[in-house]
Amino acid sequence: MPWTGSSAEIHPFYWIDPLERDAPRQIDAAVEHGVAGFKVICDHYSPGDARALRVFRRIAAKRKPVLFHSGILWDGKDSSRYNRPALFEALLDVEGLGLVFSLAHISWPWCDELVAVYGKFLNAVERSSGSAPEMYVDLTPGTPPIYRKDALIPLINVGYDVENNLVFGTDCETVSYNSAWAREWIERDASILDGLGQGQEKREKILSRNLERFLGLAGEKVARHGPRPAQS
Repeated sequence: MPWTGSSAEIHPFYWIDPLERDAPRQIDAAVEHGVAGFKVICDHYSPGDARALRVFRRIAAKRKPVLFHSGILWDGKDSSRYNRPALFEALLDVEGLGLVFSLAHISWPWCDELVAVYGKFLNAVERSSGSAPEMYVDLTPGTPPIYRKDALIPLINVGYDVENNLVFGTDCETVSYNSAWAREWIERDASILDGLGQGQEKREKILSRNLERFLGLAGEKVARHGPRPAQS
């Protein structure tokens, strides 16, 4: 059965360096001009840098999501060390502001670490009565095809509440969008998810509905349950 999504829409994200002095002004201007969210790549600072956390708090107060790069970073610099998923535990300090964020690329090659961090944020939601930040997992490739199934199996089967917090992506450029490559990844993921018992409805969530929730466009509220320490 084909894996189809909703009609195409454009939701612009603003790429911001939270260490720039005028980052707060940039946030205000971007929101004023209708930005859907913010993109951040921590390539010369840790996500827990105090200056960055101040910016993330401001974004959360504006009720906008943040999409973080996570995992190996192909930029020719010594920067991947800032993008291990465990470093994003620092976002737990942005509590009570409704921060919504996603870690891209399943944090490849640290996919198992990503699963553990996701479980920690779920547990934090339960500990804080829902005031902890909400974490999503962006499935945008970063995983080479040979690693894809091995990355998705623990994420899907770990037993954590992940159904509503997985988002599909391609990383393709808008100007020269590689539709054939995107279709190949859709078919690959659909086949893997079918094999893991994920039916059409769950695939539709990953392809479109979870993104709508991430963007704050979906009216539905989802009850999220975190694992207790003895269950992790």
